[in-house]
Amino acid sequence: QVQLVESGGGLVQAGGSLRLSCAASGRPFSSYRMGWFLQAPGKEREFVAAINWDGTRSYYADSVKGRFTISRDNGQNTMYLQMNSLKPEDTAVYYCAADDSALRGFTTMRVNDYDYWGQGTQVTVSS
Repeated sequence: QVQLVESGGGLVQAGGSLRLSCAASGRPFSSYRMGWFLQAPGKEREFVAAINWDGTRSYYADSVKGRFTISRDNGQNTMYLQMNSLKPEDTAVYYCAADDSALRGFTTMRVNDYDYWGQGTQVTVSS
């Protein structure tokens, strides 16, 4: 089992940047493929970005391609989401998630593939 804690959220103006972190504890971090999701008020949780166990594969939602970068440091048991050129529509609670599937060499964008979730961190982008 793994415990996940997000940090780095906050209030930023449109066009600004934030870096989210997801710190993991428990089983070895390299056991998991990871993802970032967001949930805006009144909406379902949706995919943002995913990364495989060793960081060699990543995948992004169309809405964030070219603006967000997912990365991980297995030595530090931490995953990151660098968010640039932020827009008001990026405002949401951001969650990190882990999946210990045997398919950890690949990425997945499906919410139901992930077994473990953090508590979320709020990102608010003002116009």
